[in-house]
Amino acid sequence: MNLIDTHAHIYLDEFDNAVQDVVQRSKEAGVGRVYLPNIDSGTIEDMIQLEALYPGFFYPMIGLHPTSVKKDYEKELEILKNWLHERSFAAIGETGIDLYWDKTYQKEQEKAFEIQIRWAKEQGMPIVIHSRDSFREIFDVVDRLNDEQLYGIFHSFAGTVEDAQHIIGLGFKIGINGIVTFKNSSLDEVVSEIDMDHLVLETDAPFLAPVPRRGKRNESTYIRYIAKKIAEVKNISLEEVAEITTKNALKVFRS
Repeated sequence: MNLIDTHAHIYLDEFDNAVQDVVQRSKEAGVGRVYLPNIDSGTIEDMIQLEALYPGFFYPMIGLHPTSVKKDYEKELEILKNWLHERSFAAIGETGIDLYWDKTYQKEQEKAFEIQIRWAKEQGMPIVIHSRDSFREIFDVVDRLNDEQLYGIFHSFAGTVEDAQHIIGLGFKIGINGIVTFKNSSLDEVVSEIDMDHLVLETDAPFLAPVPRRGKRNESTYIRYIAKKIAEVKNISLEEVAEITTKNALKVFRS
């Protein structure tokens, strides 16, 4: 069985002195690739170091996380743009709009998001979108800029069936993580209404560990719990979930 974790921050401090064990456990669980979303200019070198240590397993992205967007966001974007021209990355991301924690820099988030959408289109790269408490604002931007050149993943989806249909209509895949296993979430009901061809798996490690690991540090190993839950919801085998979501992920990242 071959699984792909399309979104994990394995380069963060939570994994200090544990990366080797995490990689080994992930491979034993059937994980063949892990895509690393960037946060800001301070995390790029850590991602690249992981890629160098485990070639063919970790694939870094380049982007500015919306919660890292402040008044100086243009300086941050300039640093990221220089990196983008210096070497290859798997995607632009993660980027988007987050109105859960703080709305102070909403306008700056929207501008930074638009700029990164244009990067993705110019470079012919997928984009990975963070959309916490911001579907309306995200859709306003993406609807306006969408064309055949724009594609990617809506990461950590926790919306409604209508939100999912909107995303599918834009030509994007939907990232499903541990939220689908939470008892206080109705995401499993939403997933039951979405065709498998539109889904990819992710952990968002070290965050959002799935049941039965909820509350613990998440890691790519636990992607199997997410795949198992989807298999139950869809009444298909774990192997089918792995096959379809891996195919979907490879299509997004053009691998």
